[in-house]
Amino acid sequence: MVILPNSNFEKTLRREGFNLIAGVDEAGRGSWAGPVYAAAVIFDFKKEIRGLDDVRDSKLLTPKKRRKLFKLIQVKAKAVGVGSVSHKEIDQVGIKEATLKAMRLAVKNLEINPEYLLVDAFEVEKITLPQKGIIKGDEKVFSISAASIVAKVSRDQEMEKLHQEHPIYGFAQHKGYGVRYHREVLEEIGPCEIHRKSYRPIRKLIEDD
Repeated sequence: MVILPNSNFEKTLRREGFNLIAGVDEAGRGSWAGPVYAAAVIFDFKKEIRGLDDVRDSKLLTPKKRRKLFKLIQVKAKAVGVGSVSHKEIDQVGIKEATLKAMRLAVKNLEINPEYLLVDAFEVEKITLPQKGIIKGDEKVFSISAASIVAKVSRDQEMEKLHQEHPIYGFAQHKGYGVRYHREVLEEIGPCEIHRKSYRPIRKLIEDD
């Protein structure tokens, strides 16, 4: 059964005096190549938000529906921020710290300062704002679901650009994840410069070579 996100968390926080509430989520943690992205989205819940009934965890949406909602969120949201961390930095600091940094950048890049953060899965270290990490927040919480869409589409667009530089790997199709075609190309010709060399499948290929 598909869980539809709602704004209950945001409404509760509004009753506690918080009005600028940002949902935060990431995209690309599990990919074998390219950057990790994060997004932060603030809505004005004092107004009725129309046209976003289909917002949900980005993984449950088709690419076409994600792109449509991505554009609508840019219009309907009070503020949207996006942050990214490169494959090189992921290899240097690890994916957990890289993801947290992308989230901090997304919050920093909001046009207005939030008063509270609702984050998918875990709280964001090194941010002094009050916040709450919510397990499966991208499925349950409207603002986090919207952030998951923005992060996913923003990263997909970047991977499509990187595909032009490295077309043989098929990044435009699988966005760097370890699908069969990607694995077969890697086994045949090895990784390229944007692969995450610290990831076990890529590291093993390099070591075996």
